[in-house]
Amino acid sequence: MELENLSVLEQAALLSGASEWDSRGNEKAGIPSFVLSDGPHGVRRQLGSGDHLGIGESKAATCFPTASALANSWDPALAEEMGKALGGEARRLDVNVLLGPGLNIKRNPLCGRNFEYFSEDPVLAGRMAAGLIKGIQGNGVSACPKHFAVNSQELRRQSSNSVIDERTMREIYLTAFEIAVREAKPWSIMTSYNQINGVYAHENRHLLQEILRDEWGFDGMVVSDWGGSNSAVEAVKAGGSLEMPSPGYTSVKELIDAVASGRLSQSDVARRAAEVAAIASRTRMAGVRRDGELDRTSIDAHHRLARRVAESSQVLLKNGVVSGRAVLPLAPQSRVALIGDMAKAPRFQGTGSSKVNSTREENLLNECLRSADINVAGYRRGYERQGDVSQALIDEAVALASGDGTEVIVAVLGLDERSESEGLDREHMRLPSAQDALIAALKAVGKPLVVVLISGSPVELPWIDDVDALLYAGLAGQGGASASLRVLTGAVNPSGHLAESWPVAYDDCPSSKWFPVVERDAVYREGPFVGYRYYETADVPVRFPFGYGLTYSRFSYSDLHVDEDGIAFTISNTSNTAGESVAQLYVRGPANGVLRPDLELKAFVKVPLPGQGSSRVRIDFDRYTFRHFDQVSQSWKVETGRWTVMVAEHCESVMLQAEHEVVGDMEPVPADPGLGAYMKGRVKEAGDAELAVLFGRPVPAPKKPAVFGANDPILAWQDSPGFLARTMVGILLRHERKTREKTGSPDLNALFVLNMPPRVMSKMTRGQIDADMVAAVVSIANGHALRGIGSLISGYMRNRKASRAIAKELQHG
Repeated sequence: MELENLSVLEQAALLSGASEWDSRGNEKAGIPSFVLSDGPHGVRRQLGSGDHLGIGESKAATCFPTASALANSWDPALAEEMGKALGGEARRLDVNVLLGPGLNIKRNPLCGRNFEYFSEDPVLAGRMAAGLIKGIQGNGVSACPKHFAVNSQELRRQSSNSVIDERTMREIYLTAFEIAVREAKPWSIMTSYNQINGVYAHENRHLLQEILRDEWGFDGMVVSDWGGSNSAVEAVKAGGSLEMPSPGYTSVKELIDAVASGRLSQSDVARRAAEVAAIASRTRMAGVRRDGELDRTSIDAHHRLARRVAESSQVLLKNGVVSGRAVLPLAPQSRVALIGDMAKAPRFQGTGSSKVNSTREENLLNECLRSADINVAGYRRGYERQGDVSQALIDEAVALASGDGTEVIVAVLGLDERSESEGLDREHMRLPSAQDALIAALKAVGKPLVVVLISGSPVELPWIDDVDALLYAGLAGQGGASASLRVLTGAVNPSGHLAESWPVAYDDCPSSKWFPVVERDAVYREGPFVGYRYYETADVPVRFPFGYGLTYSRFSYSDLHVDEDGIAFTISNTSNTAGESVAQLYVRGPANGVLRPDLELKAFVKVPLPGQGSSRVRIDFDRYTFRHFDQVSQSWKVETGRWTVMVAEHCESVMLQAEHEVVGDMEPVPADPGLGAYMKGRVKEAGDAELAVLFGRPVPAPKKPAVFGANDPILAWQDSPGFLARTMVGILLRHERKTREKTGSPDLNALFVLNMPPRVMSKMTRGQIDADMVAAVVSIANGHALRGIGSLISGYMRNRKASRAIAKELQHG
């Protein structure tokens, strides 16, 4: 039976999930149900009915480095290799759609989910994502890049409204997705929870139809984030294909009622159903058992790959000289005092829906004890992982470090599990004070001090001048410990470069004054000045610049040649140590042109070279190199004029540069003087009038709602006139706080409920609650308890009857 022969009811039923992770199929049309599973850096195939936030048990799978670490490799080919392994494991574990990679722009370092994202730069994020997607889909498994789009904070993530100008949205926040879609052609894509300029992402026609489908040529399935659908009818109109997890039959009823009344075209339902059916067909698996597990051969091979990815992703941030010799790599047979709780109890991934049940778990202490390259003088914990300063632990660490048996101190520091998690943003950019106190004490010992740093995003480093070497391991996956040891001992030459800027202090960040927004509207007041685009334009010093990374080799750049199609230059390794250099192409627009950051990354290439070796490198220009989005014509334009092209080791280290005449499709247009402070990137000095010029329209100031609606978060009910609503929020807040204090990890379920709007109740309860019942709950929140409870009871009876009728019709259709 063909899809078009199905009834409207049967087609509509394909557009929402059957359970937490399964789609609905249609047996008579030969459309199988398929499985969707989290998988940005490892397959999280849950057992049983499952849950959305990673609380439930899942099958063992390889935990690769998170996107924040992988991006530091600047190696799309390596990402593709990792993607092949991910796709292979997904097939083995009976997963058809792998929900990743995450490639939202890192607007602010405090976003709790930054560890799942690649970069502050769209070109780097897009190219790394494209590699991963190609690898995953080479196994017949659909990748599903997310969260589309303009998703930057976890607070109120299901009910926030990202207010942004069109040019910034296109150039910064959508370009990464564009590159991934055009280059890797993903079969599906996941929308974000938030609204964009007042319209939810999953029902945003401008985003899903005009840009994604019409402009970029995407022809796949658009799936909502879990509970991220608002109106099933508006989603289908706009280009949203599949609503997850399972709203029961409530959305099916809404769709068939809308078709019957003429508010929705039957052809739109058929089009969306065809997109879902195409995924079912394209990812159909034969001979795969639902209870399948990974075999020993793939477990071993993928662990080795996870280690290799981690080796390529670790960034050497500092390497001082002591007694005439670089501190790293460590001298053979060095006597090392290993200090730090994370050296023994490792942290190598974030918290939340991406958390993988890893096939193995390494720690640096065991790896060092097994190493033939160093001698471990001893281990001390040094600090309470989630506690206050312990002088006793510090004293024990100092005693070991001071002993005659210690030559070098290696301290392992980092953020704990509750600091980086889905569902909440970081409160500050500092490490725990216990770790800062430990470093101060160890510095006083007077021996070489090496720090290995574990985190998925930047931290403040007040002690940077007090340590001799700093290796940023990031969240390096299950092979991260052995990878770090191999870098420390010189078995691996570090080649990672930072995929985001590290500010000196949080207050230096461009959006520090308005992040995260606690009200509905998150206004992107900084415009295009995100990350290094801000620091370089506004001349704000950073701790470590974007693209920065040291190595045990030395490289020189020479002989730059520019033609109309691209550039060529020579890289030479002037040392005797084989290594890899990351060449980065930046451009600067015409001096009399539109408002732009001082420089922007447009391409990069990682070049391996033997000792004393050289290579001629070619980088071609492409559609992204010189373009900007013109708000007047609402189209991409290239300004004619004199551009500067730069080859750099990082954004503050330009090795070669040349002027290049570009023949575009418009003459330069001087920036509007009304932009004021924006002209020099001074975004924090820009007032509302200048903001209106940047946006091309007045931007209303955020304000609290006078009456709660279905799309206001439950957390907002703490200001409710209703006693029941206030009491419930208070209970949830106290429960989450106690859980965090007791376990050291956030209560993700409580955070999910607090941040969700009531409408999500109708999207994640398998049809037990419909829109009318949500309205009753909102009435209770607004202080009308008796009326709301009565409507809730009567609504439940009506909804139950309607759902049974639809289920019966589908069963006998």
